[in-house]
Order: sequence, then structure tokens, then C-alpha cells
Amino acid sequence: MMSKKTFLTASNSPPNHTGMTIKSPDELINMRLAGQVVGKVLEKLRTSVQPGMKTRDLDKMAEREIIHLGALPVFKGYRGFPATICASINNEIVHGIPGDRIINEGDLVKVDVGAQVNGFIGDAAITIGIPPLDDLAVRLIEVTKEALNRGINEARHGSRIGDIGSAIEKFVRNNGYNVVREYVGHGVGRALHEEPAIPNYGTSGHGAELREGLVIAIEPMVNIGGWETQVLDDDWTVVTADGSLSAHFEHTIAITDDEPTVLTNP
Repeated sequence: MMSKKTFLTASNSPPNHTGMTIKSPDELINMRLAGQVVGKVLEKLRTSVQPGMKTRDLDKMAEREIIHLGALPVFKGYRGFPATICASINNEIVHGIPGDRIINEGDLVKVDVGAQVNGFIGDAAITIGIPPLDDLAVRLIEVTKEALNRGINEARHGSRIGDIGSAIEKFVRNNGYNVVREYVGHGVGRALHEEPAIPNYGTSGHGAELREGLVIAIEPMVNIGGWETQVLDDDWTVVTADGSLSAHFEHTIAITDDEPTVLTNP
């Protein structure tokens, strides 16, 4: 979750020379616990959503589940955001405020969840397709999910931030879509948004070097149409400028000396 209202906030952990916050092994344990809560909540929402529900219903369900799992909601009250989750439908890209909007067959529902355990945060998002879906919607979900996988695969000790964005952007563009450029991934830790910013576009071999112990949220937002966006009058909900369909997936990733570790799996 990151909006134009949001500024990067320093963690209490010591930063390295680039401003990135490197987590200790004990801190990573807590981040894994927070990530598992987020993963479980997203899975609960994915299997529970039905046509006819209101997005407010998902928000209430998520808040109950987060608290039941011993965690705290992160988004609620963050920079004035009024809900536990972000729920964005169809041409809404991110930061949709849950309310009375009815979920219908054929909708793409993007759900973003954040939770805190022992002072550390997990952050992830999925796109849920409500059957029956047309072929365009199915393919958009598949491409966006695979774009996230491509980005995660580049999140290794010694790689550059540009390697992540380049992998995502090339895959998306090769499939005829566009990545949103105005909203990006970010570092995660004691704060919801830490350095560095993780764009979903870039040049391989460029940008800051990724170091073992860094934790980042990678979150491609992919539009069928152009990449340009607008913010609605609620000052939160981001939509595609051309009204085209959008999808969003996100995971919190720990950089290790080996394979990237996804912290937000259930």
C-alpha cells in the first residue's frame, strides 16, 4: 500500500549506507510471522468472496481474522485511511476504500492487506476474479501474477533494484500490457514504507544494490490499457486514466544469501 499521500518512513533498525534497513535474524522471524498472518487473511478472503457481497463485508472479515491471529491491522488509520484493507474493483488499481459497493460476477477484486506482529509488518495483495470471467480478465490476472514471480526471482543479494523492475516491465510489455509507473513497491519493516522504492520498470544493472537482510514489497500493477492513473475525489482510490481493466499482486520478500524468501505465503 502506497499512495501519493505517503512518505517513506525510517525503521528503528539501523540503516546501511544507502538508507536501506537491514533486518537481523530475530527481526526476520517476526517479519515472517507478520507475513504469514497476511497470507492467511488473503487466502480467507479469496475463498470467501461471493457475488452480492459488499466490499465492506471483506473489510470486516479481514479485521476479525487479523485480530484472531494475534496481529494488528496496519492500514486502518494510516495517513487517515479509514479501513483495514484496500479493496479495488476492475478499473480501480489500488487503495480502494471498502464500502457499500456490490461485488458482481465478472469483477476483478484487488485486495491489499497489511498486518503487524511484535512491531513488524507484512504487506501483500492479490487479484480475485469473480466467475464467470472473460478471456481478457483471465489473461490479465495470469500475466500480472507471473510478472510478480519474475520480479521476485531477481530479488537476490548483489542484484540491483533495476533488475526487478526490468524483469517485470519486459514481461508485461511483451504480453501487450503496461505497468503503472506512478505507484511502486517499497521496503518494509517496523514501518509500512521504508527505503528503497521498488519500481515495476527500470534498467537491468542499475539502481541500488540489494543486500542480505533487506525486506521489500514487490507489487506489479498492470493495466490492459495505458499506464496513466487518476485519483478519485476520496483522495485514495487510484483508477486507470483510460478506464481500462487493471490487476495487482504483491508479496513481501526477504533478501537472503540464496533464493529470495517470500514472507507472505499463508
